[in-house]
Amino acid sequence: MIGRPLHRLFPPSPPFPLLPQFPRRGRRLPDPVAPGAAYAVTEALEVRLGGRTVLRGVDLTARTGEVLALVGPNGAGKSTLLAALAADLPATAGTVRVDGLPAGDWSAAELALRRAMLPQSATLSFPFAVAEVVRMGRAPWAGTPAADADDSAVTEAMAATEVAGFAGRPFATLSGGERARVALARVLAQRAPLLLLDEPTAALDLRHQELVLGICRARASAGDAVVVVLHDLGLAAAYADRVAVLHDGLIAAQGPPGSVFTAELLSRVYRQPVEVIGHPRTGIPLVLPRRATWQPLTHLSTE
Repeated sequence: MIGRPLHRLFPPSPPFPLLPQFPRRGRRLPDPVAPGAAYAVTEALEVRLGGRTVLRGVDLTARTGEVLALVGPNGAGKSTLLAALAADLPATAGTVRVDGLPAGDWSAAELALRRAMLPQSATLSFPFAVAEVVRMGRAPWAGTPAADADDSAVTEAMAATEVAGFAGRPFATLSGGERARVALARVLAQRAPLLLLDEPTAALDLRHQELVLGICRARASAGDAVVVVLHDLGLAAAYADRVAVLHDGLIAAQGPPGSVFTAELLSRVYRQPVEVIGHPRTGIPLVLPRRATWQPLTHLSTE
């Protein structure tokens, strides 16, 4: 990657060592979290939407220092699970815990200090400039000592996502891929210990897909818990420490990609025959659909 290494662009997320010496103004600020700690947990989670059970009996743990990828076919419940982890969707049954407490025990302001959510699409009704959109990610820290880091957090997030070059452009004038990277920069600037990213690579070209997943790895290495919804199983295998395969509102399997990604499981879940082979150099699983061998049409006239 061009520029500074990613691990230097991302200092460890809050907590900040001096915070206990400052007034908290009614908000409980994040405390230090050990690597590998269970930062967001669902237990027997059930979510119903529009009278339909979208998730049922879901047990999932997002740990600090890890990238957890949620994969599965359309309608499997991936985005719903991510929204439930963010406490943006209420649980019909079961529990969601964030930073050691039931999600409902945190105020909205306190949750914003602990988790940052990137939705599938980003739209704005007002003509904010790119730099202004990214700075919105710092709003949860207003009035705390961490606000002193606003400028550096915004600058580093924009540099990492390669959007600094159009900082002054209106957000609405950007392409879909550029908007996606600006929205990610806003989430990164928030510096929350839990990152929840819903299909962050969907609108991106090859280079920027790799850039975004590299950022996820860098944030995990800095101590954050990262949960990302992905459709590209190759990206999930290459960058995630663990994957959870969702199917019909259930977790069909979870664990390291090398153990979970089997031809039998993926063929059944996706209802598409696949084969799984190890990359010849890295051994990382490659998931390939089985396709018929098509012959070129040579009998058509070119006149």
